[in-house]
Amino acid sequence: MDHRSRLRGIGRIPGTQSRTPRATLPFHVEQEAREGEEWEQRELPRQRTPIYGPPENEELPDNVMVSKPAPYWEGTAVINGEFKELKLTDYRGKYLVFFFYPLDFTFVCPTEIIAFGDRIEEFRSINTEVVACSVDSQFTHLAWINTPRRQGGLGSIKIPLLSDLTHQISKDYGVYLEDSGHTLRGLFIIDDKGILRQITLNDLPVGRSVDETLRLVQAFQYTDKHGEVCPAGWKPGSETIIPDPAGKLKYFDKLN
Repeated sequence: MDHRSRLRGIGRIPGTQSRTPRATLPFHVEQEAREGEEWEQRELPRQRTPIYGPPENEELPDNVMVSKPAPYWEGTAVINGEFKELKLTDYRGKYLVFFFYPLDFTFVCPTEIIAFGDRIEEFRSINTEVVACSVDSQFTHLAWINTPRRQGGLGSIKIPLLSDLTHQISKDYGVYLEDSGHTLRGLFIIDDKGILRQITLNDLPVGRSVDETLRLVQAFQYTDKHGEVCPAGWKPGSETIIPDPAGKLKYFDKLN
């Protein structure tokens, strides 16, 4: 199957039926009762309160989907020049930008990682962390970090580089290219309850925008807090929409 077929499926997960319980989702959602008929008119997803920790007898979903729990992962990462074990549940209570890149020591990849790393404090100021992941080993990650930027390396970097040497994490997230042995440029915004809020998949030649990723996190956090929805191109401080037939008219009246 080529990667364009995978894009149409946006993350079909192969082989989940044979997975062991240890690799299953750490989150499951307590279904909440609707809080009155106002939910019928709201464009926002209903609030979820997942319980953190891997359930013993729960299988991964067939698809990676926005508004559903993010697939669990754990592995070895390079953090501040050291090898450390890292897992998704380390980020409970925070937003997480989790992105895949094809390979170390390549071309577009260092520009993306450096761009996110250089602006990590902007993400942390809004309770958000960033983790990058590829199919390279932690040893290759470390060698790349120890390579100067003028030679195509990362130099000092402030975000973790996670190793997915078995390819299991990238397969679980639907970004692994079987015919190439590496991943697409997949980016996943996971909220503070472990729910996937946004997925971006780029083909290999084009890198991603830190500005747009930051804007999306800010927008989702705004909707979480205020219960309003964000129109096209929304930025912090600009107008939002009350998601009901009467309330929306305030926005459109100002706009037009």
